[in-house]
Amino acid sequence: MDKAINAWSVPVALGDVPEAGLHVKLEASPAVRAALAPAAALRDLPELTAVFDVTRRGAGLRVLGHVKARVGQTCVVTLEPIDNVIDEKVELLFSPDAPVVPEGGDPTHHQTVAHTADEDEPPEPLVGGAIDLGAIAAEFLMLAIDPYPRKPGAEFAAPPRDSETEHPFAALAALKKPSGGGAR
Repeated sequence: MDKAINAWSVPVALGDVPEAGLHVKLEASPAVRAALAPAAALRDLPELTAVFDVTRRGAGLRVLGHVKARVGQTCVVTLEPIDNVIDEKVELLFSPDAPVVPEGGDPTHHQTVAHTADEDEPPEPLVGGAIDLGAIAAEFLMLAIDPYPRKPGAEFAAPPRDSETEHPFAALAALKKPSGGGAR
C-alpha cells in the first residue's frame, strides 16, 4: 500500500503556505490511478480528484478538503462489476512536535489512522517541514472504499437444506456416532 500511495506525490512545504492559506485542486493522472487501483483492490479507478485548503496552524499545518472518486469494484454477492462513488471529507492537523513511528517501530505507541482536525485528536507528524497531499488523498481514498461492495438489491441467500443431515457439522456428527461393531 505504501508504494501505491507514493505513486501520487504532491508535496507542500510549510514555507510554501502563505498566511492566507493555500487552495489546491488535484486530479490523478491515468498512471497514478493505474498504480492505486490494484493496491486498493479495485477493478478500476476511472476518476480521482481532491480539493484541499491548507492553512498554517502555529508551527504546523491544517488540511481541510474532500477526496472524490468513482471506483470499479466487484459485488461480493453476485460477482458482477459495479461502480461506487466516494466523497470523503478530510480534516487533519500536522505538527512538527507529533511523534513519528520509525519504520518497523512499535505502532502501539502511535495511532497510524489519520486523525481529524478536532482538538481532542493528536496531530499527525510534520516530517521535514512538508506534507504530501497526494499521499493524503490516496490514504483517504483507501479508507473510504467499501471492502464488501454489494450491487443494489443483491442479497445473499443460503442454499436450502434438504434434510437434517445436510448442515455444516454433519461430517463431525457422523464421526461421533457408534459404528455398530462394539468395543473390544
